[in-house]
Amino acid sequence: MNRSNLGRRFSACCRNALLAFCAWVCLSTAVMAHASLTGAMPQDGTVLQTVPEKFSLSFSEPVSPLVLSLVKPDGSSVALPDFALRDRTLAIAPPADLGSGTYVLSWRVISEDGHPVSGSIIFSIGAPSSAPPDVADVVDLKVRGALWLAKLGLYAGFFFGVGGIFALNVFMRDRSVARAFVGLMIVLGLVSVVTSVVFQGLDALAAPFARFADPQVWKAGLGTSFGSTVLVMAGALVLSGLALFSPNARLSRLDSVMALLSGSLSFALSGHASTAEPQWLMRPSVFLHAASIAIWTGALVPLGLAFRNNATTAGPALIRFSRFIPLAVLAMVAAGTILAVVQVRHPSALLQTAYANLLVFKLVLVAILLLLAAINRWRLTQRAATGHQDDARHLVRTIAAETLLVLLVLGIAAAWRFTPPPRALAVAAEQPASAHIHSAKVMAEVTVKPGRAGPVTASAVIMRDDFGPHSAKEVIFVFSQPTAGIEPIRRKALTSGDGTWRVSDLVLPVSGQWTVRLDILINDFELTRIDGTVDLKP
Repeated sequence: MNRSNLGRRFSACCRNALLAFCAWVCLSTAVMAHASLTGAMPQDGTVLQTVPEKFSLSFSEPVSPLVLSLVKPDGSSVALPDFALRDRTLAIAPPADLGSGTYVLSWRVISEDGHPVSGSIIFSIGAPSSAPPDVADVVDLKVRGALWLAKLGLYAGFFFGVGGIFALNVFMRDRSVARAFVGLMIVLGLVSVVTSVVFQGLDALAAPFARFADPQVWKAGLGTSFGSTVLVMAGALVLSGLALFSPNARLSRLDSVMALLSGSLSFALSGHASTAEPQWLMRPSVFLHAASIAIWTGALVPLGLAFRNNATTAGPALIRFSRFIPLAVLAMVAAGTILAVVQVRHPSALLQTAYANLLVFKLVLVAILLLLAAINRWRLTQRAATGHQDDARHLVRTIAAETLLVLLVLGIAAAWRFTPPPRALAVAAEQPASAHIHSAKVMAEVTVKPGRAGPVTASAVIMRDDFGPHSAKEVIFVFSQPTAGIEPIRRKALTSGDGTWRVSDLVLPVSGQWTVRLDILINDFELTRIDGTVDLKP
């Protein structure tokens, strides 16, 4: 078998394997979002008289636990390895030797969109300690910086490497023009795929650099949808490498198209934008946005090198590119607008969150890019393509400026990994606040929805001490916040007969910890009062 046939078979095997894997991840990827804590037992700030039988953490979306620990009153920390995950609730067995004092239940989980989420619950047993233990969540800036660089390298590998070989095959039709640059970008992308996995794992576990070879770090990096992204991207980069050196022009063109499509698909498998609702709109928009950017930016350096070297293919390639690129830019702007509108949700958020601030900066850079592209198309393209050297030199300079701006835009996109979008923050704010309150005879699960200040609906499931439904005759909610000078707000609840009592005409005007009391009329002669606290977000 000659080398040409061997290369053709190897390329076909890679394409088929990548197709099969892409089909599998598309069928198996679930609807995902940025998870947030919706409830905890014990509640933050509560004082328990006895050691609870279990700790529980409930989240808005399915999560995978990474680190669970309990900090004791003396400041020592113990791991909590005994837990069970049921749907969105994590049930954790407490250690057996808990005494009196203040404890901190510290948790770190990873949501299904690949982003770590962490927090702490402070509670006391018997009586609070004189000073609670310190559990500051320290961010390792070195790991964060390395993860940012790895993501930037992955983006450069796709947009300049995969996009570059697509441009060489479709627009240039001469792979020798920028073979070295495109090959370097593909190698950079492959290296970044590997390093992004380990740095993703280190960041997820809040682990130091020294643990880069720990299998648990790699497992954390590959354990969620991000693992699908990097595996599909690796396949796309390998196909691009085959396309770059394939002796068969038709096969090379097919491999480059496959690489562009699969690499664009990889971005739709994880991340903030891909996991937002509605899924039928967001995932295709991410795919289209990535593909159109790759088509545009992948051609920049090859065209610039062709005109700098006076390549004979430069003029015809520029004409082909200029005819096609308006469609790519239109698709990029349309898809990007959809993504921005869904992620930001409200224009006021553009000035209120780090994510939106980065978006504004990115939009300014994109506007400058589009201005330079317009100058290239309407003032320089035709004359440079017909051999005018001065215009060709101006074109090379503007292409260099565009390439620099693209790198800045990619750097901003890589920084979004560390900033939840306003859409995710709004979803977290809409999650209900809850409290479990009880006495010797009666208990209640109280829910305030949404769990933020403003108009809310309060409900309570009234139960006997054996957790059976309680047939109360009347329930009155009493909310107060003495620290804010808010006197008790009383509302009579209504029930549908299923044990749930509800109040809908209620406004809790400020955030913070509210005291909630339930006045439960058990019969004509017996009234029971139970109280607890709920925390409302701003």
